[in-house]
Amino acid sequence: MEHAGKTIVVLDFGAQYSKLIARRVRESQVYSLIVPYNTPMETLSEMKPAGIIFSGGPSSVHQDGSPKPDPRVFELGVPILGICYGVQLFAHMLGGKVERAPEREYGIAHLEHSDATGIFNGVDGRTQVWMSHGDRVVDLPAGFHVVGTTENSPYAAIADPDRQFYGVQFHPEVVHTPQGKQILSNFVHRICGCDASWDMGSFVESAVNEIRRRVNGKQVLCGLSGGVDSSVAAVLIHKAIGANLNCVFVNNGLLRKGEAELVQRVFRDNFHINLDYADAEDRFLDALKGVSEPEQKRKIIGSVFIDVFEEEARRLGHMDFLAQGTLYPDVIESVSATGGPSATIKSHHNVGGLPEDMNLELLEPLRELFKDEVRALGRELGLPEEIVGRHPFPGPGLGVRCIGEITRERLDTLREADAIFIDEIKKAGLYDDIWQALVCLLPVRSVGVQGDERTYEEVCSLRAVTSEDAMTADWFRFPPEVLQRVASRICNEVKHINRVLYDVTSKPPGTIEWE
Repeated sequence: MEHAGKTIVVLDFGAQYSKLIARRVRESQVYSLIVPYNTPMETLSEMKPAGIIFSGGPSSVHQDGSPKPDPRVFELGVPILGICYGVQLFAHMLGGKVERAPEREYGIAHLEHSDATGIFNGVDGRTQVWMSHGDRVVDLPAGFHVVGTTENSPYAAIADPDRQFYGVQFHPEVVHTPQGKQILSNFVHRICGCDASWDMGSFVESAVNEIRRRVNGKQVLCGLSGGVDSSVAAVLIHKAIGANLNCVFVNNGLLRKGEAELVQRVFRDNFHINLDYADAEDRFLDALKGVSEPEQKRKIIGSVFIDVFEEEARRLGHMDFLAQGTLYPDVIESVSATGGPSATIKSHHNVGGLPEDMNLELLEPLRELFKDEVRALGRELGLPEEIVGRHPFPGPGLGVRCIGEITRERLDTLREADAIFIDEIKKAGLYDDIWQALVCLLPVRSVGVQGDERTYEEVCSLRAVTSEDAMTADWFRFPPEVLQRVASRICNEVKHINRVLYDVTSKPPGTIEWE
C-alpha cells in the first residue's frame, strides 16, 4: 500500500526493540515499517521515506563484520534519528569517535537537555531515560553539537540541525523512558513533517482498494478459526469483494465452549459471509486416540486439519487466492538482520502447511499491522468485542491444554472449567488486564470430599499472564476472592474435577501454554 512521503523507515541493526520503535511511531499516527540495515540503497530510495530511524543493536561499531548501512543513506536528504548503536554509527561513519565505555551503562539515568525546539520540545529539562550500552561517543563528527547529557554520558544526545541528524544514546521507545513517546513524536512530526494521518479509517479505505485491485473478480479461500487475526482478515476482505470470499471453518472438537456457534452466528448471520462449516470432531478425536506426547498431538492435529481443509476447499470449486491473517511481527521475524527477506512462509501461518498443489496466491491484508492495530481495525469494521477483544488461543486448541490423553469426556470437562474461569474473570472486570487466561486439565487424580463422600477425580490448573508481546510473561495477581469463586464454581459445577490449582510461573522459565 502507498505511504510515500508519509513513511518513517526503521533500519534494523538487530535490536530487540525494533518492533517497539515502529509501534511508537504508529502511536503518533504516522506509518512506519522496519527493514534490514543492509536494504539496498535503491530500494530505500524508492520508499521515499519522510525520515529514517537507526535502531539500536547488540554489536560494537569496532567489531569485524558489525552491521553498517550503506554510507549513501546520509546523502538521501531526509532526517535521521540514531538510537543507541544508531548514534554510535553516526560518530563512527561521519568522522567522530566511539570507544568502549569505562563501565557499561544499563538501566535508568537522568538526562539534562538544552534543545527545547528540536526533538526535546515539550520534554522536561531533566527527564528519566533508559540506557543500555557498552560503547559510547567520545568525539563528535563535524556539524554535530551536544544537546543532552547524563552523569555517565557526556554525549547522551547530539544534533546536526542543518542536516537534520539527531542521535540519542538512550532508548526513547521503552516505557522506562517516560517522555520517550514525546521525543519520537517530535522527530516524526516536527523534524520529518509527517501528518498524524495513519489510522484505521484510512487503512480500511486503502486496503479495500488494494484487495479489489489484486483479486479482480477472482475467488478467495480463507481458513476462518474465529481468532482475532483470521476474523478481521475475513471481514476486511468481505468488505472489499463480497461473495467472492469463501471461508472454511473446521470444528476440530478442540474448541472452547460455544465457539462453533459463535463463529457461525457472527460471520454467517451478521456479516452474511459465505461460510463452509466442517464438523470434523469425530475425525480428530479418532486420530488422537491414545496419544499423550505433546509434539505428536500437534502434528496429528495439523495433519488432519490439512486433510479436512483441502477436502472442503476442493468441494467449493476453483480458488485463486488463499487469505491469511499474517501480521507485521510475523513478517519481521521472517527477515533476519543479515540474510534479508525470507521466502519461507512460516508453517503456523500457512494454515497448517497446505499442499503446494493447491497452487494459490497468498492474500495477506493484515501484514502491515501489529496486533493492537488489528484489534482496532476489527472494531472499525464492526466486529463484536467478544471476537476482537479475546485472548490468544492456540492453533491446536484445547488439545494442548488437555494434558495427557485426549478424550471426548476430558475435553468436555475442560471446556466447562474454562468457561467458568473466563466468566468469573469478566465478572470481576479483569479480562482486559490479562494477556491470556486458560485452564489446563492435568493427567493426575486427587482424593477429595464432595457431598460427604470420598472422590477420586481430576485436577485442573488455572493460568493467567500479563505480557506485551508473549516473548516474556508474568503471572497475573488475582484478588484472592476471585480465585476462590473460580475454584468453588469449578468443583461444584464441573462433574469430574475436585481440585483447582493456580500456576504462578513466569515466562521464562515456563511457557504460557503447558504444551
